[in-house]
Amino acid sequence: MPNTHRVGWLGLAAAALALSSAVAFAQNATTAAAQPAAGPFTTGKVASGETKAALCSACHGPQGNSVNPEWPRLAGQSAVYIAEQLKLFRAGVRDNPVMKPLAAALSDQDISDLAVYYEAQTPSGLEADPSYWKAGEALYLSGDTARSVPACVACHGPVGRGNLAAGYPALRAQQSVYVVKQLNDYASGARYTGAEVTKSDPNSVMMLTLAKRLTPEEIRDVASYVQGMR
Repeated sequence: MPNTHRVGWLGLAAAALALSSAVAFAQNATTAAAQPAAGPFTTGKVASGETKAALCSACHGPQGNSVNPEWPRLAGQSAVYIAEQLKLFRAGVRDNPVMKPLAAALSDQDISDLAVYYEAQTPSGLEADPSYWKAGEALYLSGDTARSVPACVACHGPVGRGNLAAGYPALRAQQSVYVVKQLNDYASGARYTGAEVTKSDPNSVMMLTLAKRLTPEEIRDVASYVQGMR
């Protein structure tokens, strides 16, 4: 299989059929997710972010293309999403022992600069596992209506670029190992701390619910699929 796979017209047609129920689920679960008024697009500077990202590159790789499967690729990620997650790390809502102290040292301007810098980078990545990505594609595009699992495409887009207005992250080229861990952490509740998670991150409502409906095999399959997306 080539290093990248494209969603064809037939796949997009199947995705369109799944959108009606999936979008309804997303809208019901997330009404408060929107770009903040003073968000990274109005205050962030790419050049400043490049300088500040020098420390981040130790884990997230040059230009945000991590080579360590434990750490996410940030290249091409939505600036809105990056800024939101850094603030959640800083507040301790996402309790990661590495990110928490690093984020605690960041000002709002630092976060905005880093967010727009990484969004401006081009993601590169690994090939999807040929044993799993077809099954992952089916779940990503069509979901499983029998188990109330909406299609991932409804929120994350046909080629994994996310949804800027709603704050849904880009998934294309993301490390499959990292995606598996995050889905498992959503399912177990380990991704966040505290009792007010849904207020701090309204989009978490969906993922905290949906991840519990996925089997380990489905998590593996869809993670492989998004790793190969470009």
